Amino acid sequence: MRIGTFVLAAQFPGQGPGEALHRAVRSAEAAEESGLDSVWLAEHHFVPYGVCPSATTLAALLLGRTRRIRVGTAVSVLPNHHPVALGEQAALLHLTSGGRFSLGVGRGGPWVDLEVFGGGLDAYENGFPEALELLLDWLREPRVAGRGERFGFREVAVVPRADELLDDGSAPGPEVIVACTSPKTVRLAASRALPMLLGMHCGDEEKAEMVALWRTAAREAGHPPEVVEGAAHVSAGVAQIADGPGDAMETLVKTMPGWLRQGLDAHVTVDDRHRVMRDPVAYTELLCGLHPVGPPRLAADRLAATAERTGITRFALLVEGSGDLAATEENVRRLGADVLPLLT
Repeated sequence: MRIGTFVLAAQFPGQGPGEALHRAVRSAEAAEESGLDSVWLAEHHFVPYGVCPSATTLAALLLGRTRRIRVGTAVSVLPNHHPVALGEQAALLHLTSGGRFSLGVGRGGPWVDLEVFGGGLDAYENGFPEALELLLDWLREPRVAGRGERFGFREVAVVPRADELLDDGSAPGPEVIVACTSPKTVRLAASRALPMLLGMHCGDEEKAEMVALWRTAAREAGHPPEVVEGAAHVSAGVAQIADGPGDAMETLVKTMPGWLRQGLDAHVTVDDRHRVMRDPVAYTELLCGLHPVGPPRLAADRLAATAERTGITRFALLVEGSGDLAATEENVRRLGADVLPLLT
């Protein structure tokens, strides 16, 4: 079982972005100190839901401050980036960190980001496969040309090469993971044997169905059985550890709805389409029921149950749900000291 943290740099009501970012950095450092496996960083723009606009930039900082832990993006929003520019950053982080960087990518949402960064709605609705293919080419080939509808350019040399073996014999190139929320994206990831990142709003049954679909599509694409069965998918969730049966849930129900209401309400669609908002309290309660929220034994049992039902053994857990720095650090410490030993 590989337990990591999912860092949104969430800005809670009454906080500034600097406080949210400081808590994000400190929680990542605490994750390494506590023996956790990884830190996964989210990208958001123009909203207090998460105030990290560049997951790769924050990853670079954290890779420099840590020595062991894996740092990944969950996710870099591909429609907001040129795939070559993102590929160059991923190669740089992979090579300079000794292979500790993972690149998670996703489509994002139909937000105003698409207008600001120039991708447009078509990049979100139709352009993801082309962008992903170009990104993968950049990470695997010595020379690359853009020959698609959106990206067209003459052949150029890939510098630095991400697929060069490191001195310590690590596998070539950074790990690439795809955030999947639809069967279409699941099949796209499977066709290239790329592991999935599955969202924290999904229960075990839905995640198990997506893993089963991925395996079927990967086999149909001709990938060998060991690749299909060995894919290291990642399950996102929420973690809050406390001794009393209801204490952890009480903490999150007090704090998360205000953050969710403020953060999600701030999203603006690029085409003014109608949005249906989740009820923040009901959503918080749903997350508490799905994920490791409670005493250490309950938390470990829920993680083990998810692994058994879905086959997923890597987790990215939101630990900042209290909104408080000291409480977040203690939550991370307890994940490492009280929950992790119950899973080994």
